[in-house]
Amino acid sequence: MTATAGRPRTAVGRQWAPAPAPSFAHLARLSDDTGLFEHARHAIVRREHGYCTDDVARGLVVVCREPEPTEELLRLAERYLAFLTHAQDARGAFHNRLGYDRRWADEPGLGDWWGRALWGLGTAVARSPAAWIREEALVAFSRGAIRRAAAPHAMAFAGLGAAEVLRRHPGHVAAAALLTAAATAVGAPDSDSRWPWPQQRLTYANAALAEVVIVASQLCNGGPTLDEGLRMLTWLRSVQLRDGRLSVVPAAGWQRGIVRLHHDQQPIEVAAFADACATAAMVTGDPVWDDGVRQAIAWFLGDNDIGTPMWDPATGGGYDGLTAHGPNLNQGAESTLALISTLQHARRWS
Repeated sequence: MTATAGRPRTAVGRQWAPAPAPSFAHLARLSDDTGLFEHARHAIVRREHGYCTDDVARGLVVVCREPEPTEELLRLAERYLAFLTHAQDARGAFHNRLGYDRRWADEPGLGDWWGRALWGLGTAVARSPAAWIREEALVAFSRGAIRRAAAPHAMAFAGLGAAEVLRRHPGHVAAAALLTAAATAVGAPDSDSRWPWPQQRLTYANAALAEVVIVASQLCNGGPTLDEGLRMLTWLRSVQLRDGRLSVVPAAGWQRGIVRLHHDQQPIEVAAFADACATAAMVTGDPVWDDGVRQAIAWFLGDNDIGTPMWDPATGGGYDGLTAHGPNLNQGAESTLALISTLQHARRWS
């Protein structure tokens, strides 16, 4: 992964450095003819842990976001799409875990992986340049979009996929109903300005909840107001800035009224924040949200609580977490995909 002249500059050690272009080298390393392996020890795949729909769906999101994909990326998109269609049952639910022996380790369900599968499928419908990918993704999305999950996060991920579909197919009834249901599942922000978040605990990929409310305000008749989603995201950003740098809620989460920890920060949290800020910038035109995207990019490049890069330039992989003592040097799928998706936003200024 190399720096590219003319790209936005991000604060590293309070100096501005060029943001690198996203590399797909490690993503290809983690992929085989079946799907995307979940874990790695350093940069080497751990096949014994197999594959999961969660990561394959996120993989489909990032490869379909590429405006001019290479032949290799198109092949990855086809492979990931084939995995998701294989994971889906006739009623629209999805298996999540597939062993290296190609046997499913669970029953189809409607957990986060269902929501992320619909997010990946919706992104393929809206953005893939290949007609055969768009068409098959729409079939699978439509089958899954009639289902509803109990968890707000699962619904938020599914809602982001529905928003993608609606941008290409504004009359898609199931996508519109799903996006409305997703915003309802997230809930309205609390009137207490000290904790306006709809839930009493921040957990993971928190910004995705604010993002789905923002997109629902734009794409759903009678949906939430834009102010509701922006209030959520504004507060989330304010509590995740520390001395001007991004310091996201850690893996342990943060319960209202409890002292918040700052170690074991996860790349998925940064990527969700970058996505939400990019969406807010697109909707509002307010440059403050561009700053949020830059802060997310900077977190990976070293402008974080430890002052250390969270990626490996030699492999293109993202490190699995930021601990109190430095990065977890394993380069699994989730962290690598979070790195790629965040760096993709740098094209806003190219």
